Amino acid sequence: MSLALTYAADFPAIADTVFILPAGTTDLPVTAAADLSEAARTYVAEQLAADAKLIRINQYSHRHYYVVAPAVEGKTTAHLAAESLRKSGFQLHAHLKSDKVQTLYINDLTDTDSGALPLAEGVALTAYQFEGYKTDDKAKKAPVLEKLVLVSAGITAEQVQELAGVLEGVFLARNLVNAPLNKLNAIQFAEQMAEAGEKVGFHTEILDLVRIEALRMGGLLAVNQGSPEPPTFTIMEYKPEGATNAKPYVLVGKGVVFDTGGLSLKPTPNSMDMMKCDMAGGAAVTGVLYALAKNRVPLHVIGLVPATDNRPGGVAFVPGDVITMYSGLTVEVMNTDAEGRLLLADALAFAKKYNPELVLDFATLTGAAARAVGKEGIVCMGTADNEQMLALKQAGHRTHERLVEFPLWDEYADHIKSDIADINNIGKGEAGAISAGKFLERFTEGYPWVHFDIAGPAFLTAPDSYRGKGGTGTAVRLTYDFLVRRA
Repeated sequence: MSLALTYAADFPAIADTVFILPAGTTDLPVTAAADLSEAARTYVAEQLAADAKLIRINQYSHRHYYVVAPAVEGKTTAHLAAESLRKSGFQLHAHLKSDKVQTLYINDLTDTDSGALPLAEGVALTAYQFEGYKTDDKAKKAPVLEKLVLVSAGITAEQVQELAGVLEGVFLARNLVNAPLNKLNAIQFAEQMAEAGEKVGFHTEILDLVRIEALRMGGLLAVNQGSPEPPTFTIMEYKPEGATNAKPYVLVGKGVVFDTGGLSLKPTPNSMDMMKCDMAGGAAVTGVLYALAKNRVPLHVIGLVPATDNRPGGVAFVPGDVITMYSGLTVEVMNTDAEGRLLLADALAFAKKYNPELVLDFATLTGAAARAVGKEGIVCMGTADNEQMLALKQAGHRTHERLVEFPLWDEYADHIKSDIADINNIGKGEAGAISAGKFLERFTEGYPWVHFDIAGPAFLTAPDSYRGKGGTGTAVRLTYDFLVRRA
């Protein structure tokens, strides 16, 4: 991460500083106004009286910014107040960019000391830029903001460094999602995962075509048939000394590096042209493993990412084909654009060998999920118990990567019945996200499991506050928050 986050016990007298003020503030605390002229103090007081939430004062040698924290009352929970401060970080970043601020001190003056971390998170997530491939120096826009220094009695240097590690995981996921196919095919994706592991300390094993064939991973092999490039199956394992869990948590991520839809070809524009993002689930798993290892979280966690592109060339699989999966189940392929569940199914069945505590899978799986909850939420469903589901939902509220649980009632199994195989790979026109989940459920025997359909928020075609445009790294913060509380 090019933007550094650090902690300090105090801030210099002359420094670009943002002060987080308690809700309802009308008079500036002395620490936030010591070097202001009388006219400047009057201006800030007038702005506060007018209910302004972000105020900017240019001291010429330095600048003061004032952010008013929301009151935690009524419908505004502590989690929503934190999200409001992240969004304030987004708004503040526009001023920092305009003012060419290089180092910003964040001084939390609220009674709860709960504002500095989410505000810094919002600024940092907004400041992210995908480096891209531009060669014109004029087109390159190097970020000016280099450092955030958090000053608050209520937080520690360790908390600041933990946030920095999580953000690095998010940025890694964003970078992977934003890379096009010709820069990130299945082999390159696997190499990027291995490189991340070497950097922070998790082990990576990459299964090549020969080993995938030997394992008879029929779903992954079928999707790969139309591609000129071989598939990969990457196993990432983070197992630190002193891990507190006897059985590992297993994360599974869809790694379709580009999805044309295969012979069930997607239309373009507005459908196929953004399908470099179809590996966002695999990117999220990589980001989570990175953050856990970077922050030395004492948990044993395994990541599984089956990867290929889905193309209609050569001997591509066709509607009507019957394939035998790694688990031994047979699947009638009714639509080659319902390919992600085929990769995931092999990986979910493979996960059983680890005797996992819990398996979580992440995938940009269905347009139905995106239509159901939009970019504002993540569809989830699974067989985990109520305690685990509640913990995941609470993590979703804390990170504002909110979960909407869909049912997996027995009746939905009828949606994927096949006349000639055990199941088919696509359901009816209704409940498309659920029938996809019901398909995956058939491959999760023997362990508790939750499926996350991140199709809505994983890749944005227009900027959305601190999530930006393009790959968002969605589910990294959510999953890290959930797992770190399991340690």
